[in-house]
Parts: sequence; C-alpha cells; structure tokens
Amino acid sequence: MTRTINASRRRFLRAASAMSVVGTAGAPFALNLLTMGAAAAQTADDYKAIVCLFLSGGNDHANTVLATDPTSWNDYLSVRTTTEAGSIALPAVGTPGGVLPISPAAGHAGRSFALHPSLGPLKDLFDAGRAAIVANVGPLIAPTTKDQYRARSVPLPPKLFSHNDQQSLWQAYQPEGAKFGWGGRMGDLLASMNANTTFTSISASGNAVFLAGQTINQYQVNPSGAVPIGGLTGSLFGSSAGANPLQAIISGGGNHLLEKDHAAIVRRSISAQGVLSAAMLPAGATGIPNPSQYTNPNTGALANNPLATQLQTVARVIGGRSGLGARRQVFFVSMGGFDTHDFQRTSQADLMAKLAHALSYFDSTLSALGGSDLRNQVTLFTASDFGRTFTSNGDGTDHGWGSHHFVVGGAVKGRNIYGDFPVTGLGHALDVGSGSLLPSISVDQYGGTLAGWFGLNPTQVAEVFPNIANFSNRNLGFMA
Repeated sequence: MTRTINASRRRFLRAASAMSVVGTAGAPFALNLLTMGAAAAQTADDYKAIVCLFLSGGNDHANTVLATDPTSWNDYLSVRTTTEAGSIALPAVGTPGGVLPISPAAGHAGRSFALHPSLGPLKDLFDAGRAAIVANVGPLIAPTTKDQYRARSVPLPPKLFSHNDQQSLWQAYQPEGAKFGWGGRMGDLLASMNANTTFTSISASGNAVFLAGQTINQYQVNPSGAVPIGGLTGSLFGSSAGANPLQAIISGGGNHLLEKDHAAIVRRSISAQGVLSAAMLPAGATGIPNPSQYTNPNTGALANNPLATQLQTVARVIGGRSGLGARRQVFFVSMGGFDTHDFQRTSQADLMAKLAHALSYFDSTLSALGGSDLRNQVTLFTASDFGRTFTSNGDGTDHGWGSHHFVVGGAVKGRNIYGDFPVTGLGHALDVGSGSLLPSISVDQYGGTLAGWFGLNPTQVAEVFPNIANFSNRNLGFMA
C-alpha cells in the first residue's frame, strides 16, 4: 500500500512540475487551472474562436502597410528605389498598379496610408470596419529604447533575427525548442467550456508550438478532415480484412505502463476521428463553398490558393461546433514564402494576393454560415517571424524585428491603425540597423488584447503572457 501511494505521489509531482511556465506565473497557473476553468464554464453561453495566421519567413511590412504623406513617401522612395532592376519601391497612389489608399478612422494627424497593390480584398474588409492594422509589433520582454538596446541595459528577446527562434518566440516566448505556446495555454484555461476538450486547439497546417498547452494537445486536421491512423480503413497490405486486427493490436495495450498509455492515446484518436468526421461540415456544403481561384498579379493566371483551403477547413470545423460541443477554439493556419531575400517585388505581390483572397473568402464563408453573429465570434490575426530591413539588398530585404499586422473579424474595431506608426526611412529612434524596427508593441500586448476578448480575465492573461506585467498598456483597444 505504501509503495502504491508513493508511486502515485511521484506521478503527481512530475505532473505538477510539468505545469510550470516561464517566470513566476507557473505556480498560480497550475493551481488555478481547475478553479478558473470551472468558473468560466459556468458562465459560458456563447462561442468564440481565434485563428492565428502565421506568415512564415518574415513578411516585409514596409511594402505591406505604407505611409504615403509627402514626407514619408519621399523618404520611402529615396531608400527603396535603387538603380538596379531589383528596385523594391511600389508605385504611388493613383498610378498604374499603385498602392491602395486607406483612411484610418482616428489619430495619425498629418499622415496618410496605403496597402500593397495586391491587397484589394483586404482593403475592402478594412473599409467595411472588419479589419484593423496593429503597427510595429514584435517580441519584447520590457519596453525598450534604442539606447537601451545598444547598451543591452534591459532584458532582450534571445536569438533575434533567427527564423526558427523568432517563429518560436512569437508563438511561445522561447526560442526553438519551446514546449508550450500561448494559444495552447489559452486553451488550457478555457477548455472546460467545451464538452469535448480534444477539439479546443486545432491546426490546419501541421504541428505548431503555438497550439501546445500544458494539458491541451493540438489536434491536426487537413482538407480531408481528421488526420487518420494509417491502415485502419481500406486495404492493408492488399487485404481488406487487415484493419480490424491492426486496430486491436494498437489499441489493446498490455501490462506495461507505456503500452497502456499508448493504447489509451490510440483509442482516443480513433474515437476523436469518428466524432470529428460526423460533426465537420463537408467541403462544398451549404455555407462552405469551395474557394474560387485567385489571380496571380504577376502573370494574370488563375490558380488554387492553399491558404483559402486551410481556412475552408477551419470554417468546416467551426460549422460543426455544436456537434463537437465547442464554445472556445484556437486554430492555426500558415503560408510560407516570405523569406524575400531575392525577387521580393514579384514574390510578395503573389503572396499578398493569396493573403487577401483567402481572408475575403473566410469572411464571406463565416457570413454564409452564421451571418454577422458568427463573424463577431471569430477573430483572425496575423503573425510572422519578424519584419524586414527598410534597406534593399539589391533585390529584396533582410531579417528585421518589428512588423505591422492585421486583425480581422466582426468583433474587431476596424478601419483603424493601432499603435504609433513609425517614421519612414533610416536613422530614426526605432531604427536598430538598416531600418529594422525596434518594436513599440510587444507580442504580449497584442496577444493579451485578443485573450481578453476571448474570455480570459486579467489574472489569466498575466499567466499566459509572462511579460505583460512589464507594460502599462495591456489592452490595445482593437477588440470590441
């Protein structure tokens, strides 16, 4: 009996230690999971979903959202127009293929703004009030000035300007190797609002640390639905009779603890696949049209848009939320190709066209599924490794830091730019080298604002975002 109790105690201690997170927030996080989650569940009578759209490779923000007042535009042209064929400056407002003017609702006196020429459908969402821009966001541990950065007199995020590490920092506050992301940690706290917690954290784009929680595991889907265990359907080694014996073997377990745990996971996976297959709306069903093709701005040719297909998959899961018993869900989608060291002008034009086309498709699909109510319940935000340098390398740009991002949805206080839009050019107070921006808004502030809308109280927000206590403005105000 004593040995059994001691073994159970050891398992409990190991589980408790695994609950720790960065900084001093770990202990209250572990202690509050059950009480806070239960309290949230008692008051839940709605549905909300957050979708992270990760632009892998580091999007060039300076050609995505541009300041076009005369001083800013002249400084933009003076740096980004080069004598080489690889000039990356975009045409002006009102010229053929020129940048698209936008009119933020408030602030930014004396300045005017525009979007990349390929972002027409996103401009429509911005003008309609269902999209906002958050300026100069990036990983920060504490507010940092240029002098403090140079002197290393404040804590700085590790391994800046590294693709893999900065992707991880954006998603999980630690460089590559992090185990838990802030999307998954939000899911940890609110999973008890869902009848089936398996479908709290869902990726339509493979494995993502953003979705990994301490208690919640991410669930991966693809356009075919749940990712199945191979061999359990159809023919196995040429025999249709092989599936049942295989399922019995992999889900039957044994006497060893690891065998039992593995078998339990397999059984849950098989069960979850059945639940999702029954609940998830089929592609092409009412309210889930197949995405139209987008137009490649470089060639004029029509092509399929993989990002739109990912967002269709997300919409199909959202459409089955009642069958899944879901009230809070966190999703992850992504598109690559943003490492524009070369051929930036043409590469980014195509990427921006895909982005805008997919976001417009997702907005209209949510409306077809549930009108303005469902639009108000789903918020999508963009993230990326980092911004890029303002200077050209002759045919593109290099790794930077801060970047501008989009938030899209019916609950977004749209048609506005949040945060101080940086000075255009070089040598200003936020230029840490070649026009790379020192962020003025931290990922903690950006994510914390989304988390507050999602349903986390201030204590929970502080647990999920370990550095937010270092910032005075913890809600950027872009969510209704």
